[in-house]
Amino acid sequence: MKDDDLNKDFSAIVRADVALVSDENDSSLRPQYLKDFLGQTAIKNNLSTFIEAARQRQESLDHLLLIGPPGLGKTTLAQITAHELGVDFKVTSAPALDKPKDLAGILSTISERTVFFIDEIHRLKPAIEEMLYIAMEDFELDWVIGQGAAARTVRIPIPPFTLVGATTKAGSVSSPLRSRFGIIPRFEFYSREELAQIVKRSAGILKIQIDDDAALLIAQCSRGTPRVVNRVLRRMRDFAQVSGRNVITKEIVEKGLAKLEIDSLGLEKYDREILLSIIENFGGGPVGAETLAISIGESIDTLEDYYEPYLIQCGLLQRTPRGRIVTSKAYEHLGLKSESFEKNQKLLFE
Repeated sequence: MKDDDLNKDFSAIVRADVALVSDENDSSLRPQYLKDFLGQTAIKNNLSTFIEAARQRQESLDHLLLIGPPGLGKTTLAQITAHELGVDFKVTSAPALDKPKDLAGILSTISERTVFFIDEIHRLKPAIEEMLYIAMEDFELDWVIGQGAAARTVRIPIPPFTLVGATTKAGSVSSPLRSRFGIIPRFEFYSREELAQIVKRSAGILKIQIDDDAALLIAQCSRGTPRVVNRVLRRMRDFAQVSGRNVITKEIVEKGLAKLEIDSLGLEKYDREILLSIIENFGGGPVGAETLAISIGESIDTLEDYYEPYLIQCGLLQRTPRGRIVTSKAYEHLGLKSESFEKNQKLLFE
């Protein structure tokens, strides 16, 4: 197939999928056992020990708080924990728990040693969080019966369970809640080699062949995040299929990444817009997070939870007491002169 034809095929796919929407409903790529969970070695090894000890004692595992940026495998590890323990798995998110009765409705129906997963646990409402304290410590529900002067509180026993909370903002989890978790691992971004292993494993599940150099290139451009690496892999599978190839090659990946506007560091369009906005609109910074979010048309949560951690890890962005500033490395990556950066550094430390 000629290059012009290949480019046309790529363009057709990009028009349909330029937003790089994540296929959250595709659970086939999630590992079911710890042995298949790649990366996060220290967390995995420790958790394996804790699970085996709880299994031998026939007890519920201690409560588990998973901390880290989105897409690193927190939900997957919660599911694996339940699978390895051989118990039920219940899942919800903090915003879905609007009233105490919502939490009571779940906890009153769980079976013994159930793993109960709450995503975004830092967003729990105070009344629900207080009910959760007693449930976590005493395995009882505090319930108010009646109203006014006739109101009374009763304790309803519930089976011992394991609460698994996930958060991208550890600092927003209240101290009383955090202190009730016995296991608190912190997830780190994955290395290129670990992500390449995930690419190869996922390619096998998707039944598509991929060259080693293509897998490494996808890994390099996936923000250190398994969710992103699987998302990009599925798009490269589309490119290969439409262009009549049965193997994902480095050439296909290079052309696909260019069409999807993902560069050699894994920066997407909005990453570059963030850096350019700070440079062009705010002289390289410092600028506050709220102002920056408004300038690029994104929510502050998305900015802080998704974009900033990777930009900081890459050494392109700094958080200072006065706001966000871009680094000299960011100017270099964008092909810009860094005179304003040097000027800002002098002003910042005067």
